Amino acid sequence: MNNPKPAKILITDDDGLVRDAVAKILEMFGHEVSPTGSGEEALEVLTEDFDLIILDINMPGMDGFDTIKAINERGYDIPVLFLTGAGSMEYAIKAINLGAYDFIQKPIEDIDLFNVKINRAIEKRMFVLKEKAYTENLEEEIAAKTRELAEKNKLLEQYSHHLEVASVNTIITLQTALEEKDQYTAGHTNRVTHYAMLIGRSMGLPEEDLAVLDRACQLHDVGKLVIDVSCIQKPGPLSDEEWQLVRKHPEIGENIIKPLSFLEREGTIVRHHHERIDGKGYPDGIGGDELDILTRILTVADSYDAMTSQRSYRIDLARAEAIDELRSCTGSQFDPEVVEHFIEILEEDTTLARNSMKELQENGYSGILAS
Repeated sequence: MNNPKPAKILITDDDGLVRDAVAKILEMFGHEVSPTGSGEEALEVLTEDFDLIILDINMPGMDGFDTIKAINERGYDIPVLFLTGAGSMEYAIKAINLGAYDFIQKPIEDIDLFNVKINRAIEKRMFVLKEKAYTENLEEEIAAKTRELAEKNKLLEQYSHHLEVASVNTIITLQTALEEKDQYTAGHTNRVTHYAMLIGRSMGLPEEDLAVLDRACQLHDVGKLVIDVSCIQKPGPLSDEEWQLVRKHPEIGENIIKPLSFLEREGTIVRHHHERIDGKGYPDGIGGDELDILTRILTVADSYDAMTSQRSYRIDLARAEAIDELRSCTGSQFDPEVVEHFIEILEEDTTLARNSMKELQENGYSGILAS
């Protein structure tokens, strides 16, 4: 066999004559030999660099069986050939059961057969080393690919997040533009969002719920983008036909944002922001526990701003009057807990009049989406 470099072989035999004779034969075939006289000595010099171990069975101290057990514990996967005398085949069988690769009878009479067994054992070692190297390289490649995939996933998540924010902000921009065309609705969405976020924080909602509430508030009237709500600017009450048209905006708003799957919960809140606790709202007529807590918060914030904002068909209510109206509708239109939290906020903070967005920002509101 042509090896790129000489095989490194450890031979252990307590008989010096046998040890030297086997070493000379191995060196004649071009191998590098390290001779030792006992199992203990063999273990002292043994490293993973060896390609083959030739081991005598009958030795004082640690015999061949004890030595191979100790070798196996190191996990080097180095083939072991046992030297066994004639008539001791039962020893050879026991050695093979302990993990020996093969055995060689001594004295060595057939040099060619001896060389074949040596070469086969060395070939096995080369195969084991190649397989180990392949496994290590494969593990490294998998780890590298995993890191690469994780980095790509991170970039995709960042891109997805930016796309989501851009989509929401586009809708909000259109909605704001629509509001600003009407002196009576300008700033409504910003004020509702501000009130709702104050309530949510007062109630100790987790940050993930506050983020949903923020988006839902800023999108709650998006349905008005595609319906003619100019009728709300006229003085006097709405006709039945006009009222039915206005009542469609929660459903239309949900349909507008439905293609944005990451806004599923927000879409439900938008649809239900004109529902009532007593089930007499629209469009689905649901109430009580059927309404998400975020929906109940938005309903209170939206109604308060509507009450305190001037309309073409009525004058706006003062803060105290609006608070009384909230209390009178508690349990029927509004959630009692939400109302109490909001009234407490209103009574403690005298800056919560109908402020412009600039004034709201000066009072600490910046909006989750703005970040």
